[in-house]
Amino acid sequence: MRAVIGGSIGNLVEWYDWFVYASFALYFAERFFPEGSPTAQLMNTAAVFAVGFLARPLGGWLLGRVADRRGRKFGLTLSVTMMSVSALLIAVAPTHDQAGYLGAAILLVARIMQGLSVGGEYAASASYLTETSQRGHRGLGSSFQYVSVTLGQLFGLAVLMVLQSLLTPQQLSAWGWRIPFVIGAIAAVVVFYLRRRLPETAAYQEETANDSGRRGTLAEVWRNRRAALLVFALTIGGSVAFYTYTTYLTKYLVNSAGLSKGTATSVMFLALCVFAVLLPVGGALSDRIGRRPVLMFFGVGTTLGTYPIMTAIQRWPSFGAALALAVLALTIVCGYSSVNACVKAELFPTSVRTVGVAVPYSLAQAIFGGTAEYIALAFRNAGHEHYFFFYVSGCALFSLIVYLAMPETRAVALSRSERDAVAEAGREPGAGKETVS
Repeated sequence: MRAVIGGSIGNLVEWYDWFVYASFALYFAERFFPEGSPTAQLMNTAAVFAVGFLARPLGGWLLGRVADRRGRKFGLTLSVTMMSVSALLIAVAPTHDQAGYLGAAILLVARIMQGLSVGGEYAASASYLTETSQRGHRGLGSSFQYVSVTLGQLFGLAVLMVLQSLLTPQQLSAWGWRIPFVIGAIAAVVVFYLRRRLPETAAYQEETANDSGRRGTLAEVWRNRRAALLVFALTIGGSVAFYTYTTYLTKYLVNSAGLSKGTATSVMFLALCVFAVLLPVGGALSDRIGRRPVLMFFGVGTTLGTYPIMTAIQRWPSFGAALALAVLALTIVCGYSSVNACVKAELFPTSVRTVGVAVPYSLAQAIFGGTAEYIALAFRNAGHEHYFFFYVSGCALFSLIVYLAMPETRAVALSRSERDAVAEAGREPGAGKETVS
């Protein structure tokens, strides 16, 4: 539990910084991109947001390689350092009135750094939390990765709500939006020192004791290419749905449903609180019934439920209806988010677990997750907003097919000692295999 808490708290700060950009874009978009309509301004900030996703595959490879070769703890410490610097850059970036598009350029550089950081953070955190959890409880332990992701977003929304109550909209747009990035930079420095005290995982220590010299290489990823392709495919639907119902939904409640910014923020805060509570439940359930049934719940629910949920929000634009529908959507997404860390880590051997997860996951996030908000706004700008609902359902359907065909990973042994113990007890046929193919 100490390792789970220590590994998660840094993840919380990383994703606070990541999501606070999207949460406060409603206020600073016009400061960096003054031309055009409000939707066009949001599209510009969404494009910069997407650039961060494009940097994630490179960050996944670089920091994933570091985590496989230097240790999970070292990789986690490096990623949070990069996130602190990027948050500070955004906090001090000059606006268009002060320095023209120099501020937008600094914003872009900071988002690239955030992309590099988060690209490595996800896989290092997934590997660390999965390897430190006891066998039979890996789903529960690793679910705290997305609990920390959600708490990071809740922290960002809480800061937004406090600032909305203390400052006028004009003050928030003028300078108040900088405050959350200062908070993120300071919090990341604190987490840097906390992460330096984390213990290394036993699975990684065993791997280094039997060093093959091939840890963290792309050649090893290629040797496990079936697992890598599986990670890419099962991420597509989950990433699109997750960012639709967490990042984009706040803007959808304001621009499409007509709710005020304060009401939309309150709806998302309460819905995400419920989501954070449900994630460990989904992880624990997967330890009992398997990862695939939980993933299939998400696939079926998102494929069939996206269009009705999104259109109902427009049809009944009230606080109560929006909250109920947001909770329903996030309950479905919980089927993916609660188990996606452990199921991906369980597909790879220890020597390449971090970079093996990081590269295909980050590619899928860059292509599909990072562009979800921009695609949604583009469809809205073109007058065909409902096309985006079909797009989300189509991505979920593709991943559902993958979930139906993939192997069950719940009983896979992650380390040599775990594998040997299982083989000796005779509880697991084929226990000598570390990799699922």
